[in-house]
Amino acid sequence: MFERLFPRRKPQPKPLPQPNAQLALGALLVRVAFADREYKAAEISQIDRILSRTFDIGPIEAAKLRATCEALERDAPGTPEFARILREEVDYADRKALGEAMWSVATADGHSGESEEIQLVAIEVALGLTDVDIAEGRERALRGR
Repeated sequence: MFERLFPRRKPQPKPLPQPNAQLALGALLVRVAFADREYKAAEISQIDRILSRTFDIGPIEAAKLRATCEALERDAPGTPEFARILREEVDYADRKALGEAMWSVATADGHSGESEEIQLVAIEVALGLTDVDIAEGRERALRGR
């Protein structure tokens, strides 16, 4: 009876932060990992390693950042907006390295499916990478697996 008179209010979710280069990169890494509709532990670990290495943060901070990026990826703007942020804030050589890092996420589970590859190439094109740099980054990632 009290429940009908005084219904419990659902807690309001915390608002997502505005995307910056750090969050945009993390969200794109998550988007690549989700592209095949499977989000495997190997991909999660690879994302955490990339975030830790790229932003010089510890593993716990990297996992927290990834969790924020997962929420952002679900509810935030599309790939073009994330790519625009990175194009504006990250120089070409670093964007090229990010493309290679994304390939390492796509291949972290031992293979990269067609949906992952399509998503990844679309992201790299949106980042402004050349066809040659995209192909070289893919080859390096496939050799490193």
